[in-house]
Amino acid sequence: MLIIRRRIEIGYRMKVSLSWLKEYVPIEIDPSDLAEALTMVGLEIESVSDRYGYLDTVYVGRIEEIAPHPNADKLHMCQVDTGQGKVSVVCGAPNAKTGMLSPIALPGTEFPEGFVLEKSVIRGQASEGMLCSEGELGLGEDRSGIMVLDPSLSVGDKLASALALSDTVFEIEITPNRPDCLSVIGVAREIAAIQQMGLTYPDFNLVDKGNTIFERTSIKIEAPDHCPRYVARLLEDITIKPSPFWLQERLLSIGQRPINNIVDVTNFVLMETGQPLHAFDFDFLAENRIVVRTADKGETFVTLDQKERLLDPEMLMICDGQKAVAVGGVMGGLNPEIEDSTTRVLLESAYFNPISIRRTSKRLGLSTDASHRFERGVDPAGQIAAANRAAKLMVELGGGRLISGLIDEYPNP
Repeated sequence: MLIIRRRIEIGYRMKVSLSWLKEYVPIEIDPSDLAEALTMVGLEIESVSDRYGYLDTVYVGRIEEIAPHPNADKLHMCQVDTGQGKVSVVCGAPNAKTGMLSPIALPGTEFPEGFVLEKSVIRGQASEGMLCSEGELGLGEDRSGIMVLDPSLSVGDKLASALALSDTVFEIEITPNRPDCLSVIGVAREIAAIQQMGLTYPDFNLVDKGNTIFERTSIKIEAPDHCPRYVARLLEDITIKPSPFWLQERLLSIGQRPINNIVDVTNFVLMETGQPLHAFDFDFLAENRIVVRTADKGETFVTLDQKERLLDPEMLMICDGQKAVAVGGVMGGLNPEIEDSTTRVLLESAYFNPISIRRTSKRLGLSTDASHRFERGVDPAGQIAAANRAAKLMVELGGGRLISGLIDEYPNP
């Protein structure tokens, strides 16, 4: 008897927030009806949740009393009315005042950064909750003191309700035959079709007044079968710093951790457009150029996760003038990583052969958001648009300047 075993590939789960989708298409459908409509067109909704569900155990509290902590000069003992009784809280915020309203998190609260609040003893005194800053709650950037709430709010109300915070998050299973939906714009495009209305795209245009980039760097593709197209832009005098709140919030809404303004832009544009990007510290690229080639037999490479990988000749490598700096389409290396000291950034936006990336990812046992998209096929005409979008955001958020011109190595269009 012949037994045929069919390899079944499960889908890829991606989170998309309703507020982010609304950047591209007005949504007139109730979230539950929208989830059903998306499922009917082939985008199966695995779960629907409230983006601010973690605030379910955070309330509007009033500080009734403040007394010095007996064992710590910079801490205070606060008696806080939660609307259901008073709790004792150890607090070090310099702006805490008697009578002010502030968010009070009770034990069991899970903060956006993964910390779960428990009852504790701080310098010998019991603390039954936590007065919170904007930053700790993921509601802003300020961590200098506890969040000051409008005195007109009602003590004991849940914070999300009091501040009218609501944002639905859809977890969607994207099947392998729908790589066009591996982005927020891709899902928004489906919603626009469901509602029979237009889609608003971001501004992908950049006007170059010269080609100065060719004086600073070059791209050479030695393996066009593995890398049909490689687009690059160059930025100088960039300042690396934390991203603004709007960008951090976008990434946090889909479960991604903000890192810095440049890396966050690459992740934002990846999720927005479905086109993976990579940012290199230009000063760490030997000879200030990129060579795209396949690996040498027996070659090894240390990826960003600090693991040494044994390569084979079918694996695509992104190299500078002397050494490999990334496994093409899968993961970068340690050397040209964006650091706090980075001032010049080379931005990569490429199209890699799906079969090549799939084989490399499988052999290395390494799967990333980028490799998943390259394996299934990104838009071969989308590299310039994504590079322009990212470059404009990087200049906006990191200062500096964009070097005029764009390198588009495309041997066989």
